[in-house]
Amino acid sequence: MVYPVISREKAEVRAAILAARRAMTPQQRDHEATAIEAHLPDLVGLGDTVCAYVPMGTEPGSIDLVDNLLRLGARVLLPVAPSEAAPLQWGEYRPGELVDARFGLKEPPPPRLPAEAIADARVVLVPALAVDRTGARLGRGAGYYDRSLPLADPAARLIAVVRDEELVERLPAEPHDVRMTHALTPSGVVALSS
Repeated sequence: MVYPVISREKAEVRAAILAARRAMTPQQRDHEATAIEAHLPDLVGLGDTVCAYVPMGTEPGSIDLVDNLLRLGARVLLPVAPSEAAPLQWGEYRPGELVDARFGLKEPPPPRLPAEAIADARVVLVPALAVDRTGARLGRGAGYYDRSLPLADPAARLIAVVRDEELVERLPAEPHDVRMTHALTPSGVVALSS
């Protein structure tokens, strides 16, 4: 499916992408999740700190993505959504210890790390509905990552995790949108140009 991106508002693009994700079968989602995970060794090395997230609903990937990061020897930090409009906090991932959180998310139990912990990450995996070839990312609209990503190390790779069809030529973007450096899709890792 080709998503209309320039002529529509972000809400319309979000709706089209979410509908396409809902139309996928569980087998398609599992196949894509496995393909995405196969590219992790290209991104992560022993001892790297990685800010990741637990995919939920129809988001590409699975909890296996997070577990595979640990198997590769990475320290994995997962986001903790604050109750107010603030940057994300972080918690260290330990298998089997996730707790239910706001918005239907799964997150690590306390202790919490401050928002600035993202600066330790060499790689930041970012949930996205779509990303374009210039690095513009379309999220769900809550702004948590837009408030958090400016705290990342400028040398970190900011990687939007999307389906192949969600890597598009152009998305509507705003000045506060933080550009991604890469996209991770079932087909591979793609460097984006800003």
